[in-house]
Amino acid sequence: MRRIGSAHPEPLYGTQATRAIEQAASAALPPHSLMALAGLSVAQLTSALAPHARCIWVACGPGNNGGDGLIAAMHLHRQAQASGAARQVVVTLCGGADHLPADAANALLQAQASGVTMASDPPATHDFAIDALLGIGTLRPPEGRLANHMGLLQTSAAPVLCVDLPSGLHADTGVHLMGSLDRPPQGARHTLSLLTLKPGLFTGDGRDQAGQVWFDDLGISPPATTPVRAQLNGMSMNPDTASRRPHAAHKGSQGDVLVIGGQDIGIRGAGMTGAAILAARAALHSGAGRVYVGLLTGEQPTGLTGWDPACPELMFRSLPGLLQGDLLTQTSVVCGCGGGAAIAALLPQVLARARTLVLDADALNAIAADPQLQTLLRHRRARGHGTVITPHPLEAARLLGCSTAEVMSDRLTAAQRLVDRFGALCVLKGSGSVVSAPGITPRINPTGNAALATAGTGDVLTGMIGCALASPGLTPDQLVQQVCAAVFQHGWIADRWTLNQPDTTPATDLTLTASRLAQSVPPLR
Repeated sequence: MRRIGSAHPEPLYGTQATRAIEQAASAALPPHSLMALAGLSVAQLTSALAPHARCIWVACGPGNNGGDGLIAAMHLHRQAQASGAARQVVVTLCGGADHLPADAANALLQAQASGVTMASDPPATHDFAIDALLGIGTLRPPEGRLANHMGLLQTSAAPVLCVDLPSGLHADTGVHLMGSLDRPPQGARHTLSLLTLKPGLFTGDGRDQAGQVWFDDLGISPPATTPVRAQLNGMSMNPDTASRRPHAAHKGSQGDVLVIGGQDIGIRGAGMTGAAILAARAALHSGAGRVYVGLLTGEQPTGLTGWDPACPELMFRSLPGLLQGDLLTQTSVVCGCGGGAAIAALLPQVLARARTLVLDADALNAIAADPQLQTLLRHRRARGHGTVITPHPLEAARLLGCSTAEVMSDRLTAAQRLVDRFGALCVLKGSGSVVSAPGITPRINPTGNAALATAGTGDVLTGMIGCALASPGLTPDQLVQQVCAAVFQHGWIADRWTLNQPDTTPATDLTLTASRLAQSVPPLR
C-alpha cells in the first residue's frame, strides 16, 4: 500500500480493464481470497489513519464493495477485542442480505460471526467512517436508504475512508452520479483504490470527492497487454534547483516567444490588454530568451502601450510588422489571450505562418465560429507545424458544437475528440486538466487547486506553454513532455502557494492573483 502523490507518473485503468484484472485474479486464487485481501487492506489503512477512533461507522452497500467493508469491520472489531481498546465498530448494510453476491455474502457471515455490531441506522456519533456503499459498477444515481447514507457521509465532519472509489463517483469520468455538488465533503477524505488506480479519482469531481488517494494492488500485476485509459502526469519538482544552462548560453539560444492579443478598450469598449501582458510575463519568467508582444489596437487606440513598467524586458511590436515579418515564423507564438473580436482577422495569417503556435481564449472562440479557420487549423499538422489548444470546458464545447455539460460528462473523451477533429495537442483545463495529443495515452494533471480560480491564471498557463515550446526542433514526443511539464508546474506553484501561507497572513495577501502567479514562475528549462 502506498500514498499517491504528484511526484511519479501512474497508469490509470478504466472500468473494463479493471474488471478483467479482477476476474483473472479471482480465477487464479482460492474462493473469496481477493475480497479477504481487500478488506484487510482497508482495515490496515483505517488503523493507521484513526488509531484512537472510539466509534467507526462502516457503511456497506449491496455489492462486493460492501463485502470489502464487512471484512474490514471484522478485522477492526477483532483488533479492538485483542487490544482491549474501547472501540465500537458499527455496520449498516443497505440492501437485503439475501441478494448479496457470493463473496459479499461470505463476508457478511464472517462479520456476523466475529460479533460486529450490525445496525439499521448509523451511530448517533462517530469519529471515523468507511464508505463501502458503491464501487466501480455504479452507473445510475442511488435512491432511498443508499442515497440517504451517501448524503450523511458527504456531510460528515468525521474523516471518511472510501473503499476503491467515493460512492457515486464514476470510475472512468470523475462525474458524481448525484449531480454536481455545490461544496466538497465536509470532513477529511481518503480513498483506498484497490487493484488499479482509476481515472475518475483525478479529474472532474474526483479530486474533491476522493481527497488523499492511497493504492494497494493486492499483489496483483496487470498483464502487460492490459489497456491503460490514461496516465497521471506525475513528476518531481525541486524548488531550490535553478534551471541548468551552459555557461555559453545567451538570450538567442533560449528561444523566443511572441504574444499576440490584448484587445484595446477602443475596440468595442472592451479592454483586455492585461491578458496578453500576463501571458508575456509568464513566458519571460519561464525562461524565454526574448518575449515580443503585439497588442490589438483600434483605429484610434486609447493609449499605445510601448512598454511594461513592471516588466520592461518585454519588447512591443506593431501588428502589421509582426504579421509580415520573420518573428511569426521564428518564434513560439501565443495567440488569443484577451484578443476579443479583433483576433479573428489576424488568425488566417497566424494559422498559416506560425511554425509553433499556442491558441487560447478568443482565438479558440473565433475558430469555433468559422469553418474556414477550422480548416486552416486542421491543415497545420499536415504541414508539420506544432499546435497546442488550451480550452476551458465552455471553449471546448464551442469547438465541438456541444454543451459544456457534455464536455464535463467525460473530460478524457472530450479532449480526445478535440485532438481527432483538429490534429492539435489539447490541454482541456479544469480540475485534473487533461493533456491529449495524436497517438498518445492521455495525461491527467495532478497539481493545482482552487487558488487558480481567479481571472488571468489561464493566460499565465498559456504563456508558460509558449515558453516551453520555444526550444527549436522539438519532436512530437518532446512537445508533449514540455506541455505536460508546463501544466504540472502551473498547478504546482498554486499548491506550494497554498501550503506556504501562514495562519497570520492578512486576508488581502491570500489571493493568488494572476500577477503573483506569473511572478512566481521559475524557469521551465
